[in-house]
Amino acid sequence: MLLPTLDEEQARTMTLEAFADTILPGEKRSPDDRAVAGATTGGGAVAAGAIRLLEWDATGITAGLDDFARAMNDHACAYAVERGLVVDDEVPPFVALDFGHRTALVQILTAPEHPEKELWISLALFSYMAFDSAAHMSTSDAIAAGHPGLMTLGLEKPDADGLWRFPEYSYGRKLADPHPDTTPSGSPA
Repeated sequence: MLLPTLDEEQARTMTLEAFADTILPGEKRSPDDRAVAGATTGGGAVAAGAIRLLEWDATGITAGLDDFARAMNDHACAYAVERGLVVDDEVPPFVALDFGHRTALVQILTAPEHPEKELWISLALFSYMAFDSAAHMSTSDAIAAGHPGLMTLGLEKPDADGLWRFPEYSYGRKLADPHPDTTPSGSPA
């Protein structure tokens, strides 16, 4: 699918961003942002780097992203026709759907009975992964950059030496003493 004003890469990116934003919504990056619906405040999957993670070859799905985007837009066209929706042809069909319709379509595609559910669930999992673990970057770099997912989860900055230490225990008490042969770096001897 090639739209008159968009090249294939732009259309793919917008479609994948719209999908990631449907999974973990965020606020628009600018008033004219069409991919991010702006369904909530703060950064969502797109701001957390979902596209960067999807395009990272370590995911194993990078080669199929063009197909994912085409299939999503084909599903969006069919969804719109079935419901009598008129979609703006200036953007990819999935991007043209409002947030409620995007959400409804993703629910259909990820339903247990849908024959393609594994594909769409894998794409959704990578959207979550970008947000809740910043898997595509080092944790220290993500925290220093104010990664929206890690900030939402409340991850603290490391100490000045780059190591995380937790002076207050999560259970309110120390659970065990380190083994006497533990090295200063925390490794077993």
